Amino acid sequence: MKNLQKLMSLLIPVSILFISCEGPQGQAGRDANETCMECHNRDVVDKVEKQYTHSEHFLGEAFEEAGARTNCAPCHTTDGFLYVVEHATPVTNYVVDAATASLPGRLECYTCHSKIHTTFTFDDFELTTTDPVPMLMWAGKKTLDFQAETSNLCAKCHQPRQVAGQAGTINYDVLVSEPNTNYTLSTINYRTGVHYGTESAMNGGQGGIEFGTDYDRNHPHSSTASCATCHMAEPSGVSGGHSFIINFNGCNVQGCHSDMDQNKVSEFTEEFDTLLETLANELNAIGGANPILQRDPADNEYHGYIDIFDAQANPTGYWGAQGNPPFPMLTNEQFGAFLNFQLLVRDGSHGIHNPDYMMDLLEKTVEAL
Repeated sequence: MKNLQKLMSLLIPVSILFISCEGPQGQAGRDANETCMECHNRDVVDKVEKQYTHSEHFLGEAFEEAGARTNCAPCHTTDGFLYVVEHATPVTNYVVDAATASLPGRLECYTCHSKIHTTFTFDDFELTTTDPVPMLMWAGKKTLDFQAETSNLCAKCHQPRQVAGQAGTINYDVLVSEPNTNYTLSTINYRTGVHYGTESAMNGGQGGIEFGTDYDRNHPHSSTASCATCHMAEPSGVSGGHSFIINFNGCNVQGCHSDMDQNKVSEFTEEFDTLLETLANELNAIGGANPILQRDPADNEYHGYIDIFDAQANPTGYWGAQGNPPFPMLTNEQFGAFLNFQLLVRDGSHGIHNPDYMMDLLEKTVEAL
């Protein structure tokens, strides 16, 4: 009898648990399971999870290398991103508190979808933010606001950071208005520049150091399509969906293209890359026999770094190493051209994000030098 009483005492809390587990409406227990299965099934969440494992957002380097830094966590961790959104963190100081950055974790569903497991309907997938995005690089003086508001979510992080000057954010206008003056607005080192993530600035047709006039900004990629159109297209292999790896399924359904393929893309990107190499050569010529741009030893490509000696980050750097000369003085125009090189290279699309604006920026920068 005592054993039976003990058994009943264990079963009663369990029965209460199942009675309390109910969906938004309907009978306890049974309807909750059906509500959950709207998303938790092989055709919805399971597929998304598989796609996401191929995403750069999922991979460890995105948070393990930078997530524990208070000025990197906003875009390298879920908690950091949510902190910036919830606190309306000023674009002149995009940092989180030390506690938020103390335990970094990879980007996850909650980063982009703000109501997961709150309504138990498809409203759970509401985006965390679609507000216009003041640009970090320009300290809020310029704003990205895409016609497809979903792209604003991507732009929140996929934008260039500001280059900090001696007295705050650089006045980029001076780089154009006083082109032949020596550049003195900030100290130049190996890491000088606008960081990675320049895609939204290039796609939005703004953010570059604009030499000359008459820039063509509003390409259909920014005015009609969205980031998701191409980067979350119908999955094919390991591309599309929540892998965010572009494929041509998205290009050919939006209304701009019907027969886009790799050959057509290559025709443009080869032209773009050839002119980008010309800009690299013009910049390297500043150093005479010793280039100023660093070629990454892993792939022998330029990634926008200056080849200045840094004991930890660039120990084989030429300029400033023991026995070598200091980095040469740049003019405002030359420094502006270097920033444009970073913006174009680190965009990663080889001009595809906004062919008109990016080619204008590239051509006018080469002409300026």
